[in-house]
Amino acid sequence: MCLIAFALHAHPRFKLVLVANRDEFHARPSAAAAFHSDDPNVYGGRDLRAGGSWLSLSRRGRVVAVTNVRVGLPEIGTRSRGELVQRLVRSQQAMDCEIERLRVEAGQFGRFNLLAFDDNAMHVMGNHPVFLANRIEQGVHAISNAGLNTPWPKTLALRSALSRWIDDGNDDPQPLLCALQNNAVANDTDLPDTGIALAHERLLSSAFIRGPDYGTRASTIVLLDGHGLRCIEQRFGPNGVPEGRSDLCIEIG
Repeated sequence: MCLIAFALHAHPRFKLVLVANRDEFHARPSAAAAFHSDDPNVYGGRDLRAGGSWLSLSRRGRVVAVTNVRVGLPEIGTRSRGELVQRLVRSQQAMDCEIERLRVEAGQFGRFNLLAFDDNAMHVMGNHPVFLANRIEQGVHAISNAGLNTPWPKTLALRSALSRWIDDGNDDPQPLLCALQNNAVANDTDLPDTGIALAHERLLSSAFIRGPDYGTRASTIVLLDGHGLRCIEQRFGPNGVPEGRSDLCIEIG
């Protein structure tokens, strides 16, 4: 994922509302959200090149998503970030145990932000510039390719849209999908400096990216209440052309 906002214990019905966009090269092979053939208790998209996932959830109610960290420097770690999503969403271990395991291995992976919801708590982990792991307070938060709640224009806009949706007493996911498809480009004065060219900063400043080679591949909404999980995935091809939608409800047990 490249943009995520989530509301933790902030909605009258849902324990967790998570909305996210995955931006990627269109040529990178991927599988649509589905139950995984090698673990039918896990649901989510698959990266068919490295074998991992950008966002997955389990019948136990665990939700895991990852973003990269953009700093304009070559990656040092060689292992795929998507491996972390697969590992944590499938694990039967307590999150604290997984965090301690990751503390040892974090430098082997490309720069990442990792969100993991389990047992009514959200944890954020990262390995740049050093390993960190924090338990997140309830409320509405957003993350992109920097630290949690870093005030990039698109993170501020999506967090605000999610807050408004909650304040309106809404439980219809359609307004959230519309917010994820916001293609407004930020003013140059508001752009972060992540070590890439200004033209690329502009391109990446919108929540939804339309391009022939690179762009938003999937918009995902996860809704968790006391009964189960609902996961909606809208997929897109080059230039933002819709390519299908999945909408699944999963009982937690």
